[in-house]
Amino acid sequence: MKHRLLWFWTILLASPLIVASGLFLGIGWENPLALFAAENSGILTIRLWRVLAGALVGASLGVSGAVLQAVLRNPLAEPYVLGLSSGAGLGTALCIMAGGIGIGAFALPVAGFIGAILSLAIVYTLARVGRSTSPHTLILAGVVWSSLCGSILMFLVSQSSAEGMHAIMWWFLGDLQVFDAQLVGTVIVVNVLAMLCLSFFAREMNAMMLGDEMAGHVGLNPERAKLVLLALASIMAAASVAVSGLIAFVGLTVPHAMRALVGPDHRRLVPAAAFGGAAFLVIADGLGRILMFPSEIPVGVITAFVGAPFFLVLLRRKQQEMWT
Repeated sequence: MKHRLLWFWTILLASPLIVASGLFLGIGWENPLALFAAENSGILTIRLWRVLAGALVGASLGVSGAVLQAVLRNPLAEPYVLGLSSGAGLGTALCIMAGGIGIGAFALPVAGFIGAILSLAIVYTLARVGRSTSPHTLILAGVVWSSLCGSILMFLVSQSSAEGMHAIMWWFLGDLQVFDAQLVGTVIVVNVLAMLCLSFFAREMNAMMLGDEMAGHVGLNPERAKLVLLALASIMAAASVAVSGLIAFVGLTVPHAMRALVGPDHRRLVPAAAFGGAAFLVIADGLGRILMFPSEIPVGVITAFVGAPFFLVLLRRKQQEMWT
């Protein structure tokens, strides 16, 4: 118990420092102090927004993954694998092609949220047999739905103008470059409120890890709790996609890493996933800027390189071993 508390406070104290170090990854990383020179003020401003976006998206995806794994009692659950991110990306892409980006900062998050909620409903319906839903079938349905959304996105790319093609391809690769400060501000408000709401559901998530029957014995309404938690997870995933595009596996790798360090208690796991996700994505984005300098690797490619092998390892293990 003591070492888990030590890890918890270490993560909370070290993550902001790691996020701050992301400012110095990229052009001029050999001489970090040069970033604060007057002639580099433009680069510093861009980098500050990019680090802020990375911390925001990483925290949101990390928490969303932790919530989905608890609600579905499936260690492979995360927004990308379950099709939430792909559905949100499709909704956002349709909004872009319809000219929704000119409506205001709320247009893209709303479109992404609608896409995520519809995707969740479709995946759950496909996986449901009678009154039960198999976790493995749920994952399979999510993968199939993600593939379908990807095919539709490719069709939209083939039918769109050069400007629309560039915007949609941005969602495929994942990118933290900020083009709309108002949009980032909107997503910050939405995700912070969602995380604050989730902080009051730690007891419910702990109970749901024991199964619906045990959760009912402690006075919890499992179906109502699932509905609220899935909605909050969808809100965070959708808002994150509106800022960064499709970034896979953050919601898978971060919660598992944090669970191994701080334990399964969601009173510690949820904030640890937020801080750990922020640090992970900022560093991944920084590595994308320096590994093949002067070329840049999209952050979604970096997270896939890390997360895909991790996913395959989890897939090979027995489910009961994943939660010990």
